[in-house]
Amino acid sequence: MSKVVHPDDLREFGKNVFQAFGVPEKDALMISDSLVAAELWGHSSHGMLRLPWYVDRLRHGAMEPTDVSSIESDTGAIVLMDGNHSIGQVLTMKAVELGMSRAKFHGISAVAVRNSNHFGTAAYFTRRSAEKGFVTFLATNASPAMAPWGGKEKLIGTNPWSISAPAGKRGVAVMDIANTAVARGKIYLAAERGEAIPDGWAADEHGVPTTVASDAIHGLILPMAGHKGYVISFMMDVLAGVLTGSKFGKDVNGPYQADKRSGCGHLLITIDIEAMMSGEEFNTRINQLIDQVKDVPTAHGISEIFYPGEIEDRNTEKNLVSGISVADHTWESLTKLSEETSVALPKPTNAN
Repeated sequence: MSKVVHPDDLREFGKNVFQAFGVPEKDALMISDSLVAAELWGHSSHGMLRLPWYVDRLRHGAMEPTDVSSIESDTGAIVLMDGNHSIGQVLTMKAVELGMSRAKFHGISAVAVRNSNHFGTAAYFTRRSAEKGFVTFLATNASPAMAPWGGKEKLIGTNPWSISAPAGKRGVAVMDIANTAVARGKIYLAAERGEAIPDGWAADEHGVPTTVASDAIHGLILPMAGHKGYVISFMMDVLAGVLTGSKFGKDVNGPYQADKRSGCGHLLITIDIEAMMSGEEFNTRINQLIDQVKDVPTAHGISEIFYPGEIEDRNTEKNLVSGISVADHTWESLTKLSEETSVALPKPTNAN
């Protein structure tokens, strides 16, 4: 039986665990919050499941606990930051704050980050600037997960990207997708839960399609939309890896590789809406678009049409009340971390 935990308790636990490994309190809270946010949205694949991965990287020295980044070049609207293997969430939030300030001055900004680490969900960061009146694009590269179209050896990462925009009375409209049929974390989550994965998600190490999650972990994740997913992922690697001066292709290492530097890169582009029109006008226009989407007649068996980010917002409202359900295997990992760090494990609300 999975454990149900209050979000605040889970966030505090994560913060305290990160602090136990030398992460400053402010950063530790933000990183933990990013994991809890994923849980609230209904994306457990990017939630507390990953806490032990990050801890192992800190423990092995593959990731620095404090921010040791440096600015390599700065032209005003364009900034290049070398993360020097600091924590991905910390670097990306730093890029978001810098991106907004520069976009406010120049109308648009680009912040490139190299030698970073996995940053969790891209939407956590693009949502932040969208809430403050910016349209934001964020891309990252990742360790090899899929084969180039027509190949049978993995070389290209899932290389996710996100676009967020303010949406007035509706909050934020946000897209966050990997370029594979599914994010790699969902396969790890299925393996932890002992669940089969759907057809079309992955192939085993021989390139044979599989529904066995453990075989998929050692095999290939299939691209979304066939060859289109492959070429989009390739170009995201150009933006986040090649252009930023970071690692790319087969040289990027994932967050589950505890003793290897990641070397991944990110590219953040931030646009100040006020440079084009008033924020009020933009909010009116985007809500007109959302209204048009919501008013489309539904297909057979479909009760409602959603705009990007709406499902996550609804899940958050529900999970803030009901609590976050933590899978048994993930709970076991958190229990082990609690024992290792002497950080009190949060008490489940469904405990007997």
